[in-house]
Amino acid sequence: LTLAEVIKHYGYKADKYNRICCPFHDDKNPSMQLYWKTHTAYCFSSNCKLNGKSIDVIDFILHKENSTKHEAIQKAKTMITGEAQQISSTVIQGKEQFLQKMFTYFKNGLHSSNPGKDYISFRNLDFKKLEIGYNASQFHHGTRKDETLINQCLQYGLLIDGGLTSRTGEKAYNVFGRMSICFALKNRSNQITGLYFRSTVNNDKAKHFYLKDRKGLYPNYPKESTKKLILTEAIIDAASLLQYDEIISQYSVLAAYGTNGLTEEHTGSIKELKELEEIIFFFDGDNAGREAVNKYATALKSELPHITITSTEPPEGEDINSLLVGHNPEILTHLLQSRKLFTAQETKAELFFSNEVLPDEKKNGQAKPTVKPIITEKIKEEVKPNQPKLNIINPYNILYNGSAALYSIKGGQWLKQPLEIMKIAVQIINTQTKQDYRSKADLYEYKQLHALALQASEKLNIKAEQAEKDLSILTHLLEEYREQQQINPNVTQQQYAIKIGESTQAKCIDFLSKAELIKRINELIGKAGVVGEENNRIFLFVIASSYKMKNTLHALIQGSSGSGKTRLLKVISELMPMEDVKKYTRVTDSSFYNQEEYFFVNKLVCFEDYDGLKEDAQLAVRELQSNEILITSTSVKDESGKISGGEKTVRGPIASMGCTTKGELYEDNISRCFVIAVDESKEQTKRVIHYQNNVAAGIVDKKKERDIREFLQNCIRLLKPYEVVNPFANRITLPEEAHKIRRLNELYQCLVKQITLLNQYQRKKDEQGRLISTKEDLQTACEIMFESILLKVDELDGALRQFYEKLKTFVEKQGKEYEFNRFEIRQATGVSKTQQHVYMSRLAAIEYVHQYGFANRGFKYKIAHWDNMAAVRAKIKDSLQNQLQAL
Repeated sequence: LTLAEVIKHYGYKADKYNRICCPFHDDKNPSMQLYWKTHTAYCFSSNCKLNGKSIDVIDFILHKENSTKHEAIQKAKTMITGEAQQISSTVIQGKEQFLQKMFTYFKNGLHSSNPGKDYISFRNLDFKKLEIGYNASQFHHGTRKDETLINQCLQYGLLIDGGLTSRTGEKAYNVFGRMSICFALKNRSNQITGLYFRSTVNNDKAKHFYLKDRKGLYPNYPKESTKKLILTEAIIDAASLLQYDEIISQYSVLAAYGTNGLTEEHTGSIKELKELEEIIFFFDGDNAGREAVNKYATALKSELPHITITSTEPPEGEDINSLLVGHNPEILTHLLQSRKLFTAQETKAELFFSNEVLPDEKKNGQAKPTVKPIITEKIKEEVKPNQPKLNIINPYNILYNGSAALYSIKGGQWLKQPLEIMKIAVQIINTQTKQDYRSKADLYEYKQLHALALQASEKLNIKAEQAEKDLSILTHLLEEYREQQQINPNVTQQQYAIKIGESTQAKCIDFLSKAELIKRINELIGKAGVVGEENNRIFLFVIASSYKMKNTLHALIQGSSGSGKTRLLKVISELMPMEDVKKYTRVTDSSFYNQEEYFFVNKLVCFEDYDGLKEDAQLAVRELQSNEILITSTSVKDESGKISGGEKTVRGPIASMGCTTKGELYEDNISRCFVIAVDESKEQTKRVIHYQNNVAAGIVDKKKERDIREFLQNCIRLLKPYEVVNPFANRITLPEEAHKIRRLNELYQCLVKQITLLNQYQRKKDEQGRLISTKEDLQTACEIMFESILLKVDELDGALRQFYEKLKTFVEKQGKEYEFNRFEIRQATGVSKTQQHVYMSRLAAIEYVHQYGFANRGFKYKIAHWDNMAAVRAKIKDSLQNQLQAL
């Protein structure tokens, strides 16, 4: 009986450090350590009656049940299952029960095996999410030695009788799959019928081991409800995918046993899937992998003609696990999303896949947006036989696969060195043993390069001559890369652009080409999770979408605490392409000045709380908004250690959005931004609560919201930064009483241009290729920014104006001379005590209200300034409407 089963029986769950709250004393912080290898537990708390004692499973039951030892043993008997028996002192059992026990032993052994855990970590696998064991070759030694166990191991292939004798004269055996990680193969009943071992040591002749009479599938037989099935070339590739919920929630995974290892058991299990719609081949990016896909896809298509068969296209020389080791997990989902349909045009030389809409893209007759990483295409274009190349997907971890080893160049500081120096930090990895060696060297110094090759050859057991040749080739490749970066410093950022599939592109262009685009976008935003705020949400969308254009826009969202301003910013920012959005909660004084030169170029920068920006950070933001560049004079240390003056440059342009509760404190920022006041009315509150309740009840379709966000992101990706001319620019005049009318007029003209740019698939161009704004664009701009114009005219900011209008409505019903106290204010406006104090202090300071009395007796208030914003609103609206009609 294992400790794990006892713990599970009593309803306890160990944390990631294998600890639980001790059941035998009042324990709030986990103090009982569980040892899976020995099936014992130990409580480290001095308050526990068992402190200082190591207890086994019988002791655990004894103290938990408060019983005698005999009763505890009887209880243990009732808890024993087929997989919980000890390896030693076994009776003869069937193969499935025996392999289950052995695999449980291997899994427990992994916890105390550093070589096994190191190898699994190197392969970027998580043994806490996956069922993985480690065969340390010790299962038949010492106290575990048992004739029945040895006979069964010989019978099923875990031990091999080679006629050997140990040093003590006893019979000795060869261990099958020694020093290997272990995976279980399962039958239709989910029983273990085979084991697969992957060697963790250097063995050029054999790395993969299967028990004789191999049966079973990994990870198991696909579920009957499977609709989309991914076939991988290797078991480790399948394990790599199984770690990610985003993948296993949409697909089932099944591992082949190599390029020649799609067995009859595999095909038989696939044929039994009545609801199967698609088979996805995710084999290695080499000739062997492509030929295997060609062979098996053709065979499956002939037997299952109604099933759609697709294939991914990994970069040359890469497999699923190597992609996971060298890159972010998102690359796997990108490759799955950009898979192509298998057609009947195959030849032995090359596979052909069509660019049709995939099955999961078809929903209600519409194609689901997919994205494809352009870097994958770039790698494929550059790959030529026997041509040395750098893998620059991650510019701070550049990879070069040489003839002797894999070389990883860490960091990016070497790019900034003088041309006569190339000091690098390098990790050299033996691809066979997975051992590595780290060092620093100047590749322009032959002595250092030669010494590095010698040291690596000694540590990693590789040939020094080949390592030196690799380093020489690497030097040339790094020279070319550095020269390319100096010619076009922004090239690395451009490689992260996302390419859209043809079917999705056509759908987006069709959407952008139809009339009333702004109205239809606004409707989609409402379906993407923004409740109410009809004018504010489309206004923010237009502002956010300007990040990739020449004339960028900026917004400052005002509202009291809890009014929903941060959520509004969050949802709108998620409608923009994720690769172009930077979000910050707090910014320190000099962080913006210390960024890479092109880090902010054409990015949407979002500040979830503008109050979290330090003063110098605010200055940096203002300069990027207005001048699109930061130039800092600073001290620079050269290679010799000498300090001299230098310049640090950070470039824009940026578009920006920020949230604040203190709009009046940021006058310099407000003049550069459109001010947007969150709707804090009772009606909006009811709409928000209704939406929240629908989410909790499961009525809101979150998947549909995600699809809309992806669609709008792809629409923005298709927009181009054209020049825009507005032939009606001189015929619209904004209210002269507006605050800082010069900047407001400039913002208005930029907004008109951005609306034209959003409609670029519908607008005409002049002889110079510039888009021409229409009357409709000006009309839309005036409608969208009307409330912002009012805020520029109004002496009160948005939240304060909403509060003051509620207060005036209440007092007017009582009579304009009515004096009121703070309790009445809170009752009439619904604000908190703190917010009421802030608002009334500000109104008293600008003499909108008079305050009487004393703090200890309570203040009395009276409205002093009965302004009429409704009349101002009507006047400005009529003026703009008359000007627009005159066009």
